[in-house]
Amino acid sequence: NSKPKKILKFSKITLFTHSHDHYVLLHSSRKTFSNVKVSISAQWTPSALQQNGSTSSLSPGETWEENKLFADVGEATLFLGALDSIFLFSYAMGLYISGVIGDRFNLRYVLSFGLCGSAVTEFVFGTLTEWLHFYNMYFYCILWVINGLLQSTVWPCVVAIMGNWFGKSGRGFIFGLWSACASVGNILGAFLASSVLKYGYEYAFLVTSVVQFAGGVVVFFGLLTSPKEIGLRSVTRDSDSQRPLMSDDEDELCDDYSIQQRDEEPEPQPKAIGFLQAFCLPGVIPYSLAYACLKLVNYSFFFWLPFYLSNNFGWKEVEADRLSVWYDVGGIVGGTVQGLISDVLGKRAPVLAISLLLAMGALVGYSHSPNNQLVNGALLAATGFLIGGPSNIISSAISADLGRQEALQNSQEALATVTGIVDGTGSIGAAGGQYLVSLIESKLGWMCVFYFFIIMVG
Repeated sequence: NSKPKKILKFSKITLFTHSHDHYVLLHSSRKTFSNVKVSISAQWTPSALQQNGSTSSLSPGETWEENKLFADVGEATLFLGALDSIFLFSYAMGLYISGVIGDRFNLRYVLSFGLCGSAVTEFVFGTLTEWLHFYNMYFYCILWVINGLLQSTVWPCVVAIMGNWFGKSGRGFIFGLWSACASVGNILGAFLASSVLKYGYEYAFLVTSVVQFAGGVVVFFGLLTSPKEIGLRSVTRDSDSQRPLMSDDEDELCDDYSIQQRDEEPEPQPKAIGFLQAFCLPGVIPYSLAYACLKLVNYSFFFWLPFYLSNNFGWKEVEADRLSVWYDVGGIVGGTVQGLISDVLGKRAPVLAISLLLAMGALVGYSHSPNNQLVNGALLAATGFLIGGPSNIISSAISADLGRQEALQNSQEALATVTGIVDGTGSIGAAGGQYLVSLIESKLGWMCVFYFFIIMVG
């Protein structure tokens, strides 16, 4: 038993680190687009060279006449917002498809294709077009549709891979900690973009796309998608897997896995479940709808929080950007702590229900935050803890639970498909919510936006 114990322990640590880092890279590139919108909108208008003379050899008039972009920054900003919606809708549609693909093809190939393809698309969008001084709205829209579809392959695959390695009882803590990769990626993306933005926004896209492409290459050559790839085979059902992540008890750790002998017949590959079958599995529809509401609120904070802080309190843009990080910090801690509690209790729904009930009060408190950065940051972290935590758990641990439930009897593969359904439904809610937030804010003000958030969380 000593050999499989050592192999399994090392493999789990490696898998956890690699899959976490890869989604960090993906989210850092996604965050880059948000961080350089001011520079992009300036370059796409006649005032481009007056604000950023190092990014183009064309005069403002030539930029406008030859490339027919936007008359002012306001129009450019509206187009950037449209690109956000285009990306989210294509990402949502892609999730429904990529989950099915992930359950039918090698997860390593699908994941590396998504990472590398998305990196190339972002390089063309932000770097190559600027180097060639090629500006075309339709081309940008097509690229962002492709980017959304390619990025949609990543999340279902990494959740499926994690679900192949970790048993149900440890998923709450492990997936809660691991799903913090999105928040870590947001922070990393902000750092990478700000470090090179002075040279031009195209270099921000260049840095993040190169790093992401390198991550995709590492996935292709080095990622282990399941214990079977190192000669270990599962000998227990997922529902009976009650082992901690890193147990020191050799007998307990090896109860779930054994070394497959060379003369033994390889285990047959489970048949992939159909999309409609996965959609009708117990718990999939209610958790998908719940995640749509939560992701709407989460992405609203992602897109609008710095803008809200600057406009509502009059703080500088740099101060608002730094302060908004505390929402991500709260989400990281919330996902980890609440996941651990759900493991101890053996149930996830009660933990999420209590957290979301408290989140309603947190939103009320944050909407009345005084003009004090210390108090605002504390309230923001608490809000992220109570909203971001449940959001992370539903998108990762619960998706893995649903895709490995007893109703499948270990005879059908559904993990990636179920994850795609849950995250896809959530992304549709997030995409539609961004328009609603801007509409409510323009007509009724920010306080009504927070009331809208409270309704979604409730």
